[in-house]
Amino acid sequence: MRTDMKASPIVVGVDPDAERRTALAWAADEAQRRRRPLRLVYAEGEPLPGDRRRDGLPSWERWRDASHVAGDTVLEDALAFVESRCPGLATSTLLAEGHPAWVLAEQSRHAALVVTGSHRTGAARELFSSASVSLPLSARSACPVVVLREAEHTTQQPPYFVVGVDGSSGSAAAMDFTFEEAQLRDAHLRALYVWHSPLRGVLDEHHALQECRRLLAETAAGRTAAHPGVELHHEVIKGHPVRELSEASAHALGLVVGARGHGGFRSMLLGSVSQGVLQHAYCPVLLVPHPRHQ
Repeated sequence: MRTDMKASPIVVGVDPDAERRTALAWAADEAQRRRRPLRLVYAEGEPLPGDRRRDGLPSWERWRDASHVAGDTVLEDALAFVESRCPGLATSTLLAEGHPAWVLAEQSRHAALVVTGSHRTGAARELFSSASVSLPLSARSACPVVVLREAEHTTQQPPYFVVGVDGSSGSAAAMDFTFEEAQLRDAHLRALYVWHSPLRGVLDEHHALQECRRLLAETAAGRTAAHPGVELHHEVIKGHPVRELSEASAHALGLVVGARGHGGFRSMLLGSVSQGVLQHAYCPVLLVPHPRHQ
């Protein structure tokens, strides 16, 4: 299958640890499926306190030169991995200076997808560590972001994707993306509307659930005709959205949700459901930006 050289690339952030190739492998396979070029990006970040001379003065040029050499090696190894896995795939490399999240967010402006790995940490560390990439990237990205903690591990047949729907334009965009992804994989689609009962006030639960079913059906309307090969199952369930979506992800190819981030200085304000599933999902998480960010 030939690569469409004019298509927007799939961008993947390369982990310097050669043992962590999950995101790289997923991105290469996806680029091959979509017939898109793959761009390998390694961001050098900033010098750490240990990267200083004994006299206490920063040795910026020495650090930069050493970082360039190390980065070139990381990219060469990653390129060799991709060429072995997907021979003939059009692949380019980029060595950039800056925080990985900001570098990848800039790349997202001209990309079809941005793919990054993530490792299970405590919630506080993931939210506040300067090394965290997935949250600030997902909040600022102009295109869908795929976050992988581990390889796909589908154990049920036929394979399927899970998409969270809440009736918003953001979830409609997530639904569109999931239909496309499911068609590429010959997979089914499970659309979930999770209704969370309010803590206070009197509410007609029956009426609320009926409204959720209406919104879910409305979001799915027309999309099945455009993707006749995708079998859609949709349901409304009660519970906390993060918990229910994460549990539904246990045997899925991927969990897709809308990302409600903000640009500029508010870029860490990713939606609470998006943050939650990044922490708790059992499969790759695909975050689709709100239409106003595209």
